[in-house]
Amino acid sequence: MPETAQEYDIVIETCKDIFLKKMHDYGMAWRILRPTSITDQIFIKANRIRSIEEKGVCKINEGIVPEFIGIINYSIMGLIQLELGPGDDNLDDQKRISELYLHYFQAAKTLMLDKNHDYGEAWRSMRISSYTDLILMKIKRTKQIEDHQGNTLISEGIDANYYDMINYAVFALIRLTVEP
Repeated sequence: MPETAQEYDIVIETCKDIFLKKMHDYGMAWRILRPTSITDQIFIKANRIRSIEEKGVCKINEGIVPEFIGIINYSIMGLIQLELGPGDDNLDDQKRISELYLHYFQAAKTLMLDKNHDYGEAWRSMRISSYTDLILMKIKRTKQIEDHQGNTLISEGIDANYYDMINYAVFALIRLTVEP
């Protein structure tokens, strides 16, 4: 699995670069968002991907790759918000937010490697559209849990769904941008 780990790291670097550049340009305005709003932002991105997949064309000159990157970055923002709660755009916190970003991305990678061991890289044989559908399903699950104020009877919580969305989007990006 070293190849998968290396491919994952390439995606981390791409997403991190975009996250940090946007943090430079916009500050941390996203810190005001509640997790429910972040979930809705992820939904918008996944829904656009599915729309493009079904129509075969897009009118805005951005394909699905930036949307998968957005799903990853918003999912990590969601994990940060679950830990810290909504806050202010405080320049002094940028270093801490950057550290939390990498912490959560590494945690997602560890989870992926563990699951990948058990599932034998089955994701490589899946269609990109299946990742999209699985992300949309995870969003619906997340919204249901949010509507129950985070309470579940048997299921994993909101954070587990964010991690899965990160990993499905990473799989899509590996297949779309990294694999030969």
